[in-house]
Amino acid sequence: MQSDCFGEHLMGCEPNWYQGFPSPYYTDSHKDFRKKCREFVETEMKPHVEDWIKSPEGYPASLHAKAYQAGVQGIVFPKEFGGSREDHDYFHELILWDELARCTGGVLAQLSINSMGMPPVSAHGSEELKARVIPPVVKGEKTIALMISEPYAGSDVAGVKTTAERQGDHFVVNGQKKWITGGHRADFYTCAVLTAKGMSLLLIEKGMPGLSVRKMDTQFDNSNGTAFVTLEDVKVPASNLIGKEGEGFKYLMHNFNHERFVIAVGACRGARNCYEESIKYAMKRKTFGKPLIEHQAIRMKLAEMLRQIEALHDSCERVAYAMSQGVPDYEFGATCALLKVNGSRCFEFCAREASQIFGGSSIVREGQGKLVERMYRDVRASAIPGGSEEILLDFSIRNSVAKYAKLQSKQ
Repeated sequence: MQSDCFGEHLMGCEPNWYQGFPSPYYTDSHKDFRKKCREFVETEMKPHVEDWIKSPEGYPASLHAKAYQAGVQGIVFPKEFGGSREDHDYFHELILWDELARCTGGVLAQLSINSMGMPPVSAHGSEELKARVIPPVVKGEKTIALMISEPYAGSDVAGVKTTAERQGDHFVVNGQKKWITGGHRADFYTCAVLTAKGMSLLLIEKGMPGLSVRKMDTQFDNSNGTAFVTLEDVKVPASNLIGKEGEGFKYLMHNFNHERFVIAVGACRGARNCYEESIKYAMKRKTFGKPLIEHQAIRMKLAEMLRQIEALHDSCERVAYAMSQGVPDYEFGATCALLKVNGSRCFEFCAREASQIFGGSSIVREGQGKLVERMYRDVRASAIPGGSEEILLDFSIRNSVAKYAKLQSKQ
């Protein structure tokens, strides 16, 4: 079994199947892709993290093209537009988000946002819109952001106030969008607006007159960034309508399930990063005349961290399996809501325990605890985007009760 190990051999620092344990989910194709992702992260991302965090521009846009050429980026997009979705399943995607999350600081984070902003276009956009938007994003030449949240509507998606008034062959858009991840670097925006027929989605493009974007500082280190977007009488061609007018809310609800899966997988690796840093530190740091690892209290902390991480990763695999088997997206509402909450809470717990294990070293942005300090600030970026924990917990039960009531009514 040892000969099948990949990456770190210390228990818990990698997913169970990395350490040689059998799994019904993974094939040689997954192993090859895992190796490809690991090499890309180690050579193209991690060596540059500190410089890119400090740079106002963040990581270079050219990194996306490199990721595409390396065979990393294309798996989340369809073949007809230059991707390789059909050659991969959701376990390849799980590997992708897990491996990328080994690198902190938001490096290449826009790839996950592309995977969230693009599905409404590929599923509901016109053929002209697909041909114009999807290929350059797939190839890493351009990026797309998902533009929903507003100063007055975060998790309350139905509360958006940005308007789009139809005037001839255009919509005139007015409003504000806030916390738009990667908004300052995006070339396209999948934007939620209110039209005469209700919530709709429009494809807004960089450079349209009246569109202004301001990068916002964040609690966490972010080489990608988030933005405040102002739309003042932005004229958007009616041909940029994504799908049917008035159907935007439904499109977004389906889109959120995949987004929450992506966030949960990243949070799981974030928690695992905390565990890895902690157990390695505990094995070399000495207090009261003996290594930290010889203190029972420290071992209990590490064991509880690992217990939660392994349970979370198993849940991510369960959802990936269901998706790979073709379970309809609308069936995942409650499941993905709870998965994301489990992800952020596991990450938060592990970040706190890692900070306790590192002590003073975890509250300064240098030295041995530097990464733990960074990850402690990363937690909220898992707990709030994609729906806050409180909203998702409530939604999961409401969704389950509604589905049960619907089944009962048919009996």
